[in-house]
Amino acid sequence: MGLISEENRKIILKEFGEHLKDPVELKVYVDDDENCQYCAPTVEIVSELSSLDSRISLKVIKKGEAQAEEGGDMPTKFPTVIVSDGKKLGSRVRYSGIPSGYEFSSLFEDIKTVSSGNIQVPDSVREKIVSIDKPVDIKVYVTPTCPYCPRAVGTAHRFAMLNSNITGEMIEATEFPKEASEAGVSSVPHIVINDDASFVGARPDADFAEFILDAIK
Repeated sequence: MGLISEENRKIILKEFGEHLKDPVELKVYVDDDENCQYCAPTVEIVSELSSLDSRISLKVIKKGEAQAEEGGDMPTKFPTVIVSDGKKLGSRVRYSGIPSGYEFSSLFEDIKTVSSGNIQVPDSVREKIVSIDKPVDIKVYVTPTCPYCPRAVGTAHRFAMLNSNITGEMIEATEFPKEASEAGVSSVPHIVINDDASFVGARPDADFAEFILDAIK
């Protein structure tokens, strides 16, 4: 029996059929199973999702192989899932930790957005995000049971899709408690910009964008 219910499978197949256009590349970076509690279930859930449409490819990369794969620019947290078009997007849309619970919907929406190229951001916000010419690292700390977290993750990832200077990373706080503690996470979603400025809550795109612009002044 798969992780995706038959009911959800039908919904996903319908959505993929309506929205997927160009190929999507999923990479899952894993450590040895005994060192990574969530690596195997992450591979399982991403494999099951990718098998539902031929336009989605999957590559599982072990920690020892990652450095050669990424030319030294490899993830430091495992598991990590990267959603890419295999071209311009690179590794800017990423999940550190298993995309389960409510975050499964984030991965599902990212696949549709990357494939369709339909990045839904208001025009006034899009102009501000596209104009950013400094590196921006957005970390969104989440838990699988947080219903508001996918909204914050989705915003960070869409911004990363719009601008090559931006990286959007979902971090599952319970899997990486030391990092979450150091970031001052006490409730989620907790958003950190460039490891400095932070705010809590799923904000509208316009507010999120203004916070980024203030943080990089």
